[in-house]
Amino acid sequence: MVRNHPVDVISVCSAGGEIRPLRMRMEDEEHRLLRVDIDEIVSSKSVQYVGIEAQIFLCKATVEGKEWLFELKYTIRSHSWCFFRRVY
Repeated sequence: MVRNHPVDVISVCSAGGEIRPLRMRMEDEEHRLLRVDIDEIVSSKSVQYVGIEAQIFLCKATVEGKEWLFELKYTIRSHSWCFFRRVY
């Protein structure tokens, strides 16, 4: 999987302003669209890269019968989501 690959994400915001991803859609290596329902948010952390604020989510999901552990990055200023990396 390509690192920092833009993805479509459906998320929910709490009354306190916390954001949580629920589902993402991404293109795999064979250019098929994958719909990934996020089973669990293992952890989340706020980070800053050269003044750019972002939130990193460590997520668990089942994709085509296999369990994935991966990171999603939400960039606050641009309101964009990226598949940051898959954790093996």
